[in-house]
Amino acid sequence: MLESNPLVLEILKQDRALKMSLFGQREATSTLRHFSSCQISPVEIEKLCHEIVYILNKAGDRNSHEADLVHGLKQTGHILWDHLLTKQVKARLKDTQTPDLILSIDEELINIPWELLFDGSNFLCLNFNLGRVVRTKEQVANVQYRSVQSSLKMMVLANPTNDLKSAYLEGVNIKNQFDRKRSNVRIDFKSTNIDRLYVKKNLRDYDIVHFAGHCEYSQENPRNSGWVFTDGKFSVHDIIALGSDEPLPSLVFSNACYSAKPSPYRIDTDYQEKNYSLAQAFLFSGVRHYIGTIRRIEDPTSLVFSKEFYSQLVSGKSVGESIRSARLKLIKESGISNIAWASYLLYGDPNFALFRTAVRPKKARTKTVIFNRKRIIWAAVCLILVSLCAGLYFWLPTINPSTYFLFLEANNSFKNGSNKEAIAFSSRIIQKDPLFLAAYPLLADAFQREGDRDNALKYYFDYARYSEKKRDFKNQTAAYIKLGWFYQLQGEYQKAMDFYNQALALSTKNKDRLNEATALRKIAVWNIDKGNYDRALELLTKSSEINRSKMNEQEYRYNLACDYFDTALVFTNKEDFAAAKDFYHKSARLFEKLKLKNELSDYYFNLGEICLFEKQYQKALDYYLTGLKLDESQSNKANLASDYDMVGELYVQMDNLKEAERYFKLAIRVSEEINSRPEIASSCHNLGLLYKQLGKKNKSREHLRRAQEIYSRVDQASYDEVKKELLSLDVN
Repeated sequence: MLESNPLVLEILKQDRALKMSLFGQREATSTLRHFSSCQISPVEIEKLCHEIVYILNKAGDRNSHEADLVHGLKQTGHILWDHLLTKQVKARLKDTQTPDLILSIDEELINIPWELLFDGSNFLCLNFNLGRVVRTKEQVANVQYRSVQSSLKMMVLANPTNDLKSAYLEGVNIKNQFDRKRSNVRIDFKSTNIDRLYVKKNLRDYDIVHFAGHCEYSQENPRNSGWVFTDGKFSVHDIIALGSDEPLPSLVFSNACYSAKPSPYRIDTDYQEKNYSLAQAFLFSGVRHYIGTIRRIEDPTSLVFSKEFYSQLVSGKSVGESIRSARLKLIKESGISNIAWASYLLYGDPNFALFRTAVRPKKARTKTVIFNRKRIIWAAVCLILVSLCAGLYFWLPTINPSTYFLFLEANNSFKNGSNKEAIAFSSRIIQKDPLFLAAYPLLADAFQREGDRDNALKYYFDYARYSEKKRDFKNQTAAYIKLGWFYQLQGEYQKAMDFYNQALALSTKNKDRLNEATALRKIAVWNIDKGNYDRALELLTKSSEINRSKMNEQEYRYNLACDYFDTALVFTNKEDFAAAKDFYHKSARLFEKLKLKNELSDYYFNLGEICLFEKQYQKALDYYLTGLKLDESQSNKANLASDYDMVGELYVQMDNLKEAERYFKLAIRVSEEINSRPEIASSCHNLGLLYKQLGKKNKSREHLRRAQEIYSRVDQASYDEVKKELLSLDVN
């Protein structure tokens, strides 16, 4: 998801005054920042807050007139708007087009219903994707946040005490909703007879936790407040104890009522403090986002909210945008008079997205292997040069100079993009001298470029077999790395990691620092694919330390350039585009000195992708076309298949559908030449959508059906998506 520049409304309380500043998040480090202040009457503000509570409680009474309640909520919210915000802040909030608003407040101000401030036309939580960040006087430990992954795990705890039927139904509906999205999230559903020990043992294993049940608040000791299970409360104290070692979930949605109250559908005047006590415990322990409810929401209203919230979240929307969409969904279905939409609070940055939109926006919806293909293809080529350069040192024959000169011919052919010539020369070398190890990776890489994966795999295995036979452990290690990478290209991650681990063990045993660094880097990219970005950075740091220590040797300089490139990938996935660009430029400077066209091609394409996220379409196109020319000069068909598809997608964004059609057709043609079925499916899918947009239903149906046929074997989520597109054609 493209990172925006959310507004931050910072409010500090000083005696009877509020000092506030409204600024873009990127301006937070500015040396000077304007603030304004207003005087408040604490007694009057408290009275208005009590009126809000009264109105919210009246919403649960059958005899209450809903229209009057909404009118009262607007009136009271408008007075709070007038009294709590300065003219400068109100003016900017009304004029801004920025959808995200972070409310940064002192703990003394949490009792105010900021979400329900009314500006004369709408409530703050309906105008903005709003989240609270609280400044606290308590010492905050350095918490370890959970890494966001492409595939997440979710735990649903529904009706643990077996006395809330609506909570059970809510959990079942969430589980059923996500059963259709297994490619994005795995759901573990637990209901009735849940004890505290089960939660303590399993909570850290999940990225998202949804709780639907009772919550009890202890007035005497707030640290004893918590969720109710069969054997007691999972308390604030328990939560803080859990968060000391490993990361807790990224998101906790606590759809709970305080069962100790006479009525679970009513709230007390101190409801904000009670909600915050549990939120604070989770946030202090490393939870990024906490969603709480101020009262128990009746079924089916709660189901509508949670279904819409999670649907938006999984689609790549931010947490704040997902909550706002769910509020608006309730209003659309039940009307604004049903003020259940006002019953949810978010603590955390509203701009944060758990299910990130991948760097390839459209490829993220097809298949993980396709999403990562540009960097995967690039990194595969990275290994080629390492092998070839190392070959001159390790494999130089001493008794058969003609074989060596034949190898030079093969190497030059490969560098010039003449893959078939490289294959012919390398095959002659192997026939003459089966133990000339340098020929095997060159031959396999040439087949890989041509899209002949069967022969590529055969010669990678031959490379490993003859290296072992010759007891050449350095080449055996390099062969294991290549095999691992081959399997990662195919999405067979366990096989890939098995070979990487063998390579790392062998290189460490033989003090082979070059291959050790390469293996560490490949494992880092494996972790990037899995969304483990912090682990990837840790491994890349180790690899770069090795490579920097021997910068005088060309192989290590090349490896360091690859480290920089992959580090840029990590920052791109973390949406820190400034850092990503910095590392891309570092890698490019080294690639240019080494005169490496393939690597520079991927440098240009990846920079183009960042520009695409930043909506700089012409600049993205310039980068894409520069990279495309380099791949065309190398006749790198494996790269070209994805290049043409990416350029086509960009032209769609630029509304140049004629050029988009031309490039999608080129992508299909090249993909067919190398028999790359995932690439064929992706390009056919894109072309089908384009024809649908042009109103050419028959052509659209033809290409979508072809994509569907391929996806039925390799990607269920994309198959379902194409199926919906086909059904929509029939309906229209």
